Amino acid sequence: MKVSVLASGSKGNSTFVETNNTKILIDVGMSNLYIEKKLVMLGVNPNDINSVFITHTHTDHIAGLKVFVKKHHPKVYLTLDMYNQISDILDDYEILEDKVVLSDLIVDFFKTSHDTDSVGYIVKNNEKEIVYVTDTGYINIKNLKKINNKDLYIFESNHDIELLMNNPNYPYQIKQRILGDRGHLSNNQCKEYLKKIIGDRTKCIVLAHLSEQNNDPSLALNNLSDINNIKIMIASQNESTELIEV
Repeated sequence: MKVSVLASGSKGNSTFVETNNTKILIDVGMSNLYIEKKLVMLGVNPNDINSVFITHTHTDHIAGLKVFVKKHHPKVYLTLDMYNQISDILDDYEILEDKVVLSDLIVDFFKTSHDTDSVGYIVKNNEKEIVYVTDTGYINIKNLKKINNKDLYIFESNHDIELLMNNPNYPYQIKQRILGDRGHLSNNQCKEYLKKIIGDRTKCIVLAHLSEQNNDPSLALNNLSDINNIKIMIASQNESTELIEV
């Protein structure tokens, strides 16, 4: 299984996953043109994307979905609440109720905590598993057990609390939303959760959805400086990561 985070941040998010038989995207939050360009750079024909899995319907996660679906015709997987919000742009879709089996790929999901209906994903191929979780204010303990000791984590590290609180451009109400249980994980929260779930299988962590105004890659990386023997990467807004083999 191979993975590349095509874009991650407040302006747009999308991640590519492929196996021998299956190619999927998690979110299409950048323009169709951007997604096509990044896929081609990886040697992937956008028409070969079998399925798209949506985490939630905020613009930075579905901005390019309408055009991508119309042009490339993947099946879209999402919850019923998400469907009710964007049904007008969908054609071939399936409501998430249980694990989805796509040839040699299994995609499971779990509820996250955001100010709209949202989910995270566990993607499995053979015995390798990827966890994708962003846009959540906290993670329920039962879901921590579900995502324990996986091979790769793409995990939100949205903001540095001090930077956020001292940012004059953010009204107090927005700061409270970001910090709340239906907001985003801070660098510190990211570390606390990762320390609970990483295990001997874990080989790589990709820090995702970093705020351009309220975080810095060096702060996010330094925050995890005591996590040893695991490759730690930063996903950026306008550059895709390398193709990570799991």
